[in-house]
Amino acid sequence: MKTIKIITAGPLVKAAIYPRARGGEAPKVRAAKKKLSSAAQKLMNAKYQKEKLEMLVAANFSPRDLWVTLTFRDADLPDCEAQVNACMKAFLRALRKQRGRKLPPVVIWRAEHKHRDETDRLQDARWHVHLFLNASGDDYDTIRSCWPYGDDIHIEKIVVDREHSYAQLAAYLVKEPLDRSGAHAWHATRNLRKPEVEIIPVEDDAQLQTPKGCTVIERCEQQNEFGAYRYVKYLTPFGARRTSPTARRRRKR
Repeated sequence: MKTIKIITAGPLVKAAIYPRARGGEAPKVRAAKKKLSSAAQKLMNAKYQKEKLEMLVAANFSPRDLWVTLTFRDADLPDCEAQVNACMKAFLRALRKQRGRKLPPVVIWRAEHKHRDETDRLQDARWHVHLFLNASGDDYDTIRSCWPYGDDIHIEKIVVDREHSYAQLAAYLVKEPLDRSGAHAWHATRNLRKPEVEIIPVEDDAQLQTPKGCTVIERCEQQNEFGAYRYVKYLTPFGARRTSPTARRRRKR
């Protein structure tokens, strides 16, 4: 038997098929299959913060949503991250009140106060906030009215295509190192959707097929004398009906 594992985060999907070791098999066979299974699982697991963030962003935001940068005027410039957090909490309360219960804000955000200079060294800069925000249709005026701490606010649509990936969006949000050990790499509202995980047992002759029209981002495989694993990461078209990768049996010759 084999296993297909699928992690779906909105249009972003990671899938792998790998052999399962079974009781009664020779120790050499079981060890070889476990090695393939472990290698596949490592590819599926999000080991780093930016990988976890990539899947969360994909699960909650699409090109109809917004990438926002909030800045502070001199008179309201915070002295520390705790003051930035207090401003963000007030901003979210105001945004929830404006939108009401029908469309509560879904937000992932990060406060920054450093930039890299021409020699790639980190230098202190003004506090500002980057955030992903679900769109409501009249966001520009609403966002500005809910952020009384500065007038320089940048709002643009999220872009995801062949040149702009969810991985790049996540990497940009966490590009600045944390100021202290144990600090949060990002903050988020509690209503985030989590990626969905499916684990499906299939027959030994099943093969992993990606849906038609998807854009393959990453693909790899490994094989030994007792089996193989295959892994693929892909993006489905926005607005398309979601389909999972299928397990196809090999044709008998």
